[in-house]
Amino acid sequence: MASRTADQYISFGSGDAFPRILPDLTAEAAVALTTWRSETLQYASRPGLTALRETIAEIMANDGADMSPSEVQVVNGAKHGLELVCRMLLSPGDTVVVTAPTYFTAIPVFRNCGAGFVEVGRDREGMDVEELEATLARLARTGAGLPSLIYEVPDFYNPTGITMSRRRREALVALAERYSIPIVEDSPYRQIRFTDHCEPLLKSLSPKHVILLGTFAKMVAPGLRIGWVAASSDLLEQMAQAKSDGGTCPLTQRIVVEFCRRGRLPEQVSRMRECYREHRDRMVTALRRELPEVRTDVPDGGYYLWLSLPPGVNADDLERCAEGRGVGILSGSRFFAGLHAPPTNRPAPTSFLRLAYSFAAPDEIDEGVGRLAAAMRHLAS
Repeated sequence: MASRTADQYISFGSGDAFPRILPDLTAEAAVALTTWRSETLQYASRPGLTALRETIAEIMANDGADMSPSEVQVVNGAKHGLELVCRMLLSPGDTVVVTAPTYFTAIPVFRNCGAGFVEVGRDREGMDVEELEATLARLARTGAGLPSLIYEVPDFYNPTGITMSRRRREALVALAERYSIPIVEDSPYRQIRFTDHCEPLLKSLSPKHVILLGTFAKMVAPGLRIGWVAASSDLLEQMAQAKSDGGTCPLTQRIVVEFCRRGRLPEQVSRMRECYREHRDRMVTALRRELPEVRTDVPDGGYYLWLSLPPGVNADDLERCAEGRGVGILSGSRFFAGLHAPPTNRPAPTSFLRLAYSFAAPDEIDEGVGRLAAAMRHLAS
């Protein structure tokens, strides 16, 4: 690919897949539309195709979480699964535990259910479980209502890229079990890891208290809109009745089944890991060269870098300035649920910036970081 010219837009904003590693699904689609035509061109069952639920159960078993197909429901992407879970578990006035920062797309999902937030901090081990424990103890002591669920992305967190340590995972599930609060484990990036080390799924540590959201968006292609919820069969039965779509598209479900049955999934995941590792390294190198005053941890997987800006730089202003120079970024202020001022011991949300390295090509990453540096210098002047 040729280098970008000055008038071409470069996106570091959304976590889209890199176009060149999207797989060719022509053969799988042909089988789905011929051999399986009577299945794929009809209405779908609400739980999802049995063959796909069996495939997902096998994927999860290989990851340490033994589930039966009856404990898996296919949904239109992980966010659809989150919306259904919230409809089952939340009522207006309930609260949800999130971290500061948290996945910004989840925030309106919770708000649309009328829920408020209990925010706790994060560090390099993930959610601050000790802070959460103190908060829950205070709520119980004062007679205030306990949260209705705990939301967490333990692997390559969006937006910070941090992976929760095993110690924190074990402490979190123990705390949730003690207070009988379900955990929603959102796990879209788990397979996009750049090292051999892998922490256990929360679902494997506490099968009854953890509801897992999974997706093929990062492993195969986001446009397929195929995700799943792994939970108790009772909860899934209630969710199935609430699915206004009547059932996730059987054609795309069958395409995913055929893709996995042909043994293509491991190779595709390997290609994605190699590609995104290269993109991460390219962006980290460019930031160190162009913006040495910016701090960031280097994640072991996922799609994102979380930048701590130098004093005096406002991320909201920088987002607007960078947009004018043809590079899309997201201010950290989008990733905090609370409308109140942050605690005095925490930096302001506008002290942070999220960059996605997934979509842009390596030469575009160099150009985009250069534009970002120019925007920051412009603001400083």
